[in-house]
Amino acid sequence: MVKVRQWTRPQPFQAEINENDLKLFEEEVPENLQPGEVLLESVYLSVDPYMRVHDELVGEQKTMMGEACLKVIKTRNGEFPLGTLVIAFSGWRTHYLSKDGKDLRPIPFDLDSLSPSVALGVLGMTGLTAYFGFRLLEPKVGDVCVVNGAAGAVGSIVGQLAKLKGLTVIGFAGSDEKCQWLTKELKFDYAFNYKKISLEDALKKAAPKGVDVFFDNVGGNFFHEMVTKHMARCGRISLCGSISNYNDTEKQKFPQINMDILFNALTLRGFNVYTFQEEFQTALNEMVPLVKKDELKFKETVFEGFDKMPKAFVGLFKGENTGKAIVKASSYP
Repeated sequence: MVKVRQWTRPQPFQAEINENDLKLFEEEVPENLQPGEVLLESVYLSVDPYMRVHDELVGEQKTMMGEACLKVIKTRNGEFPLGTLVIAFSGWRTHYLSKDGKDLRPIPFDLDSLSPSVALGVLGMTGLTAYFGFRLLEPKVGDVCVVNGAAGAVGSIVGQLAKLKGLTVIGFAGSDEKCQWLTKELKFDYAFNYKKISLEDALKKAAPKGVDVFFDNVGGNFFHEMVTKHMARCGRISLCGSISNYNDTEKQKFPQINMDILFNALTLRGFNVYTFQEEFQTALNEMVPLVKKDELKFKETVFEGFDKMPKAFVGLFKGENTGKAIVKASSYP
């Protein structure tokens, strides 16, 4: 038997989450596999803000949902030899038993010298979210682009894609250190610490004629002010997330914005990255060479040890990560 440790959420999250909301549970799975089965060990696990608001839990123990990069440690499935790396929505667990391998996805590109963790980040769901969400903005050379949550896993990629496209990029993040990373390493044109400067003052300096495209990861007051005060005529907005609201116990109420949208001819698009699933490989064919040539940079905040899952997760809502937050649960190879 193999001991499987998993992080569970026995009760719904209430208001601001904390590590005590999550409980460690252990069970055993058999090592004597049936034909077609694959036993895997988690190498890297992803923590993402969306996990706060989605109620999809795994199994009777209410294991937290999520994507992981796993290695095959025992197999009776010819499609997945020993040592193969795969991606799966296996949840927050140290080991996973796949019944037939149909829920496993081999990493769809050659890693070369890259860490397998990139398949959860810059070349995984978050990178693809940035790619397709940015594409929805119909960006044009010379456009002024605002990205909030700009030092996060998605925002940092959006800003770089915008620079590669020839846009003026303005990022907002929560510390001076993050802002320096955005301008010095990622080559954002402007980066502002939203804790030290108002949105209005920042955009008076960086976008006096208005903002053409806005990629929103934050929602709340930031989104509302952008729509009502700072968008240029025919501006486009991509709605990716609303992390400022995820801990709300009641929906916040804002003055109506429909007239601002109407008079300024704004376009707002919400999206889910899996809408574009059939195009994932096309996007990766474009992004993988950029990453390998260091033309698309990324940063990972890596937490060592499966026990760090709650800490890594809660830290997302405190701005403790730069780039993608990843938990390393075991070694590879």
